[in-house]
Amino acid sequence: MALVVQKYGGSSVADVEAMRRVAKRVVATREAGNTVVVVVSAMGDTTDDLLDMADALTDDAPAREMDILLSAGERISMALLAMAINELGVPARAYTGAQAGVLTDSKYGRASIVGVLPERVARAIQMGAVAIVAGFQGVNEVEDVTTLGRGGSDTTAVALAAALNADVCEIYTDVDGLFTADPRIVPTARRIESVSSEETLEMAANGAKILHLRAVEYARRFGVPIHVRSSFSDKTGTWIYDGRKEGAFVPPVVAAQLDDVVEADNDQEDEPVSATRPRLDGATGRVVAPAGTPAPDGGSVGRAHDRAISARAEARPHPSAKEDNVEAPVISGIAHDRSQDKITLVGVPDVPGAAARIFAIVAGTDANIDMIVQDVSAEGTGLTNISFTCPDGDSADARAALEAAKGELGYKSIHFNPDIGKLSLVGAGMRSHPGVSAKLFGALSEAGVNIHMISTSEIRISVVVDDAVLDEAVRAVHTAFGLDAQDTEAVVYGGTGR
Repeated sequence: MALVVQKYGGSSVADVEAMRRVAKRVVATREAGNTVVVVVSAMGDTTDDLLDMADALTDDAPAREMDILLSAGERISMALLAMAINELGVPARAYTGAQAGVLTDSKYGRASIVGVLPERVARAIQMGAVAIVAGFQGVNEVEDVTTLGRGGSDTTAVALAAALNADVCEIYTDVDGLFTADPRIVPTARRIESVSSEETLEMAANGAKILHLRAVEYARRFGVPIHVRSSFSDKTGTWIYDGRKEGAFVPPVVAAQLDDVVEADNDQEDEPVSATRPRLDGATGRVVAPAGTPAPDGGSVGRAHDRAISARAEARPHPSAKEDNVEAPVISGIAHDRSQDKITLVGVPDVPGAAARIFAIVAGTDANIDMIVQDVSAEGTGLTNISFTCPDGDSADARAALEAAKGELGYKSIHFNPDIGKLSLVGAGMRSHPGVSAKLFGALSEAGVNIHMISTSEIRISVVVDDAVLDEAVRAVHTAFGLDAQDTEAVVYGGTGR
């Protein structure tokens, strides 16, 4: 029926019982007639435990050896899950990132995928086995193990789905999909049934933890349908669709079939496969329809994938022409981020080229800059202030480089603030509706929250505030835009959201 790539996060495979639960779901998906490839993260807090052990030994671990160490967690998961699936009578083969053909550059710790050649994975599923792939890792041109950065298993899953021409990439986590805010902070957050890839990119880039930013970018580039759902429940989750497509979005046919699989997983785990349901031919790896079933249009997985892409998940109903304010902004959700620091250069000479020199120095440290604000030059002084934010892992090197270049840059002082948080309001039609900004700033004002910096895009408004009031700010804005659910919809089954 379909080629399905499923990714399970650390909380979904946290212990032996969790492994058994995931194995049953994988087997149920396969017995429904689907070809299945699984990508797994490390069990629970394994990666953090490995980092703690490395920190206990050295303050300056070689990046190459750290990648070898951290890739071990996913290897443990893939082997144990393969054993659990084999125990249920279904053949399963485990593969490291290198064995699965995930090729990367040589940026240890945050490598980028440069290509995927999943020959061994393809052979395994053609022989009727479930392929289990270690997420988060690959191999570079000199055959060293590399890792993709935290959350990189999402990217592994989407990259494999694209390379295998899969019908859908299911991201299983410990919450029931994407929500209008982090349910750990806003208990009244609502589940989003479907959302565009552009809005998802903004939410992921600005702190939403459910999906890895690079995974969303990869999926959008290669047209991979993503379905985010919980491995702990049978709820339908959230579909992420290509926002460039027009028209109402209907989930691919495979979606309803996979919902049935989840129900079977929960209610009829031991029921044998019905003779009236499609099955997988172990010799050919092809889906075989039951006798008397009309052949599907097209017949190949590739054509099925094309049909799935052409019928995306329903974003939101198109309003009737009779409705008023049909171009009103639609707020998808609120993201927040505590992982950034703010650096301010005070008394910078307000002359052409000053900002260029500052950010050339920052770029030399490989720091990723997010928001930038330059004040108006103080009258009669010829001096200005320039502030920017960057990830906390990059700020130390950026700050040191700027301090070393103080004589060249000519600024008076440098201020460093690690106690900031970023709140981002994401939705369509934001820039053309000034009322959105007024409502956002009004809600923050009423909550007594002061704003340090502001940044906007076509579908996002971000503000930097004090970290101590970030949670309160998120709740206030969530309520102000009418995003609160009447009943509690968000349940966090695990602990991390990944």
